Amino acid sequence: MADWFAISLRWIVFVGLIASLGLGQRLELTVTWPLGLMIIWNLGMTALAGLNARTNFHRRINLAIDLVLSAAFYYVQGGVSGPAFWVGILPILTGSIYFELWGATLSAILFGVFVLIIGVQPSQNLSFSFFVVAILSIAGITFGFIGRRLSDHMRKNRALQIDGENKKHAIQNERMRAIYELTSTLSSTLSYRRVLDSALDMSATALNPNVEESGGDPLVGAVMLFNAGKLRVGSARRFTSADMRVTFDAAEGSLKRALDEGDPITFKDIGYDPELGKVVALRNCTSGYCFPLRSGFNVYGVLLFAHPEADYFNEERTKLLDIIGRQSVIAIQNARLYQDLIEEKERMAEVYEDARKKLARDLHDGPTQSVAAMAMRLNITKRMLAKDVKAAADEVTKLEELAHRTTKEIRHMLFTLRPLILESQGLGAAIQSMADKMLETYAQKVTVDVEERAVQQLEMGKQGVIFFIIEEAVNNARKHAAAETIAVKLRQVDTGVVLLEIIDNGVGFDVKDVTENYDKRSSSSLGMVNLRERAELVNGYLQIESKPKKGTKIQVYIPLTEEAADRLHHGRRK
Repeated sequence: MADWFAISLRWIVFVGLIASLGLGQRLELTVTWPLGLMIIWNLGMTALAGLNARTNFHRRINLAIDLVLSAAFYYVQGGVSGPAFWVGILPILTGSIYFELWGATLSAILFGVFVLIIGVQPSQNLSFSFFVVAILSIAGITFGFIGRRLSDHMRKNRALQIDGENKKHAIQNERMRAIYELTSTLSSTLSYRRVLDSALDMSATALNPNVEESGGDPLVGAVMLFNAGKLRVGSARRFTSADMRVTFDAAEGSLKRALDEGDPITFKDIGYDPELGKVVALRNCTSGYCFPLRSGFNVYGVLLFAHPEADYFNEERTKLLDIIGRQSVIAIQNARLYQDLIEEKERMAEVYEDARKKLARDLHDGPTQSVAAMAMRLNITKRMLAKDVKAAADEVTKLEELAHRTTKEIRHMLFTLRPLILESQGLGAAIQSMADKMLETYAQKVTVDVEERAVQQLEMGKQGVIFFIIEEAVNNARKHAAAETIAVKLRQVDTGVVLLEIIDNGVGFDVKDVTENYDKRSSSSLGMVNLRERAELVNGYLQIESKPKKGTKIQVYIPLTEEAADRLHHGRRK
């Protein structure tokens, strides 16, 4: 820090010296060569500082060279009779920075002696030389005190900086340690596959720690998880390829009993079990153990073990399996929660980004243009006041109407941005309120036909997305289709499927042409992109039918269950 400060002050002094020589018309090589050496020296010091390098006796060398070159410059430029007689300030500044008070004072004394030696020459003014020495002495003491204060301040700041960096490193190390421990704990729980494999491996090792010495253990194990209402094998040991594809309804036998009771059970005669008997790997087993993987009302599946020995699952082994089973439940629950969190985060990010784009688009298309129009008409009105007061009054009335209309547009935007009625009264009331505001604000007629039975089956999150789909489609029809009437319909058309329709009798458009121009992102294609993205948020399927001068029909098929989603996205679309 001191090096950079000294280098910077040197450059400032050099500029002052060059200016003094220029004003005294002494910019000649015979006079400026010491200044050139000082500039070259300072460039070298700048390069060293940039490389964060220093020489031996760095400060002493800097001060000595500044004294020598300054003295040489003082002599060749004419001493006190020259335009830059004040050059002695340079070594004083260097001394004050590097050695504080004694450095600045010593520099002033040495340079003052040199000034007096030169001052006794006939060409010099001895009395003015004494004056220069006095000024240099005062400057040395003054800059020395300033240098001390500055150095103390720099040391204090450096100490605070070092302390802050140490604290920062300590906090970072603590955080890294905490993150490492957290990662170590969750690394085996955030992946379903790793959780399931670990549960089986830990169980096998705990039940028979000497498995290698005993020549292998015929223990059969499997973790089964619910998916689409059926138990499916997630991971298994000693299961055949065919066994891995078997699914279970858990509607009878040992699986049903374990899930109904909610506690681990042991059982015999697995080959006669109505569901487990289908598994080839279990047919040679005579005893079994089933641990239900559940937490509260959430049932994830079962942990199943079987063995050929009839009394294999004794009290000691079942206690070990109970501990492993409980840990498996926690791990599976964490993995499920983590996956849900990731999905919810992605969905919220999409929703927020979509809302931001919509708000920017609506502001640009509506209130922004209205405010610009008001500004222009206000300017016109101001000019009219001097010529035609009556006409100006008429213009003010028009401005008032425009302001009221703009206010309605902004209120409508706020309503669509966060329709509180959707949260309090549901989707049907929100759609009707939107239709009423469309009529009030834009004189746009919107008819609403909503089945309450269909609305009741929709989750609140899906209701919000559906409302924004409707609002986007209706706004597109109002802005671009010049539709006289827009119809909004919501009804259930199949088991687990709700159909949303927005139909207008406007000018229509060529769907194929707009789709092909998707990459160009024209204003018309953006509307389709927004509708498609919103439909994907509810796992829905979007259909758009339109022809020029034939109006537009937008259909969104919304699945209510996973089975309905599978049907919908595998060809069974209405």
